[in-house]
Amino acid sequence: MELTERELERYNRQIRLFGTEGQSKLKAAKVLVAGVGGLGTAAALYLAAAGVGKLVLVDKDVVELSNLNRQILYTTEDLGKPKAEVAAKRLNSLNPDISIEALTLEINEENASEIVKGCNVVVDGQDNYKIRYALNDACILHRIPFVHASVHAYEGRLMTILPGKGPCYRCLIPVPPPEVKGFPILGTVPGTISTLQATEVIKIVLGIGKLCIGRMLVYDALDMAFYEIKIERNPECPSCRLL
Repeated sequence: MELTERELERYNRQIRLFGTEGQSKLKAAKVLVAGVGGLGTAAALYLAAAGVGKLVLVDKDVVELSNLNRQILYTTEDLGKPKAEVAAKRLNSLNPDISIEALTLEINEENASEIVKGCNVVVDGQDNYKIRYALNDACILHRIPFVHASVHAYEGRLMTILPGKGPCYRCLIPVPPPEVKGFPILGTVPGTISTLQATEVIKIVLGIGKLCIGRMLVYDALDMAFYEIKIERNPECPSCRLL
């Protein structure tokens, strides 16, 4: 996909890394950001800035005051407005050369397959286990990479799921724990983890580097430390059997 003169200037520092061919791959990519909250807003921001050609933002919620310590695309003036629509508008003001689709709806087992179909990568911006399972299964069905992340208090976690290679989300969490609403979170933690999600997406699209497959990357903000947990594929996993 050919780059315009403006795009060559906008992405100059990246093009020095991976050339116009790599930037053209980003321009041709379609990425789903499933949830534009603490994780999804920062991930979407960096993907838009990097020149991913089409972003699909999905979120059923509206902006609330308690979101604003960590959901960086929103302001006080946006309270009560649909998150996906506000996020799309902000990202388009940052980069008018990309296409952004905003969907104000809830992902579930019935619609997940249709929503992810045709995407190159799916970014997990959810805080709901049922929705993550639905996305995981849909991505496995369509063989789409799924970049999972989660945050709580001072800790963030990241794992990339590549269908057919390594464990999936259901291998990681076979049985969902009880859902917790309004869990504590330091605002910078989802920012840190979601920029790593965006990095994984870029690496997947470009086909470069080593992905976080079969290992959970854990960030501890209090100790300012990263460490890894090895994750094995579950041979009895019902989701992996879809392959």
